[in-house]
Amino acid sequence: MTNPAYLLVHGAWGGAWCWNEAAPRHDQRGITWRAVDLPSSRVGADPGIDLAADAAVVVEAANALDCPVVLVGHSYAGSVITEAAPGVPKLAGLFFIAATVPEVGQSHSDVARLVAVRTAMDDAIRLDGDILRLDVDAAAMALYHESTPELREWATARLSTQTLASFRGARTSGTVDVTSRYVLCQHDRALDPSLQELVSQRCDEVVALASDHCPFLSHSEALTDLMTG
Repeated sequence: MTNPAYLLVHGAWGGAWCWNEAAPRHDQRGITWRAVDLPSSRVGADPGIDLAADAAVVVEAANALDCPVVLVGHSYAGSVITEAAPGVPKLAGLFFIAATVPEVGQSHSDVARLVAVRTAMDDAIRLDGDILRLDVDAAAMALYHESTPELREWATARLSTQTLASFRGARTSGTVDVTSRYVLCQHDRALDPSLQELVSQRCDEVVALASDHCPFLSHSEALTDLMTG
């Protein structure tokens, strides 16, 4: 059987750059991977760009790969890959990292409100009309507190904006018959571990990782082991 490629989908305020630490681990093991940039996370994005628009980008990127594909979604991108999954005929699996996993009719925001726990990330978000901005100093410790200071500075300098519409777009897609795995980040200050524990029950397999919200930076080798093991 052909080995799958891993399509890496970043969370809100991020970009394909998020995977810079993890991607070399894939290369060392001869693993095929691609990373996408979601349109909702671009500076100057049309405020109307929503979950469906992000999912369409993932579908296009996945179907451009001439092999089976595992969709990997971090945080908000858990909602994106869930919405995109039925549009990928060669889908081989779903892999969620500290992610929201909506039911049909739920949005990322709906899932995030299932547990009434305020996080450090909530305190970092600023609403500016239809755009969500970040207090980067607060976001640094919410997202990357287990990364090195150098990596933390590098990442926060690249954080973008996020359309409010992306968080409010509801899942419309049906269920796909592939294995889903969930990495629960136990030290997370952005998506509370209690929420992750709840939504991870919607997946086939769950594994806990002693990590902050962004293990692709802080624990890249351990995360690669979980993704490809």
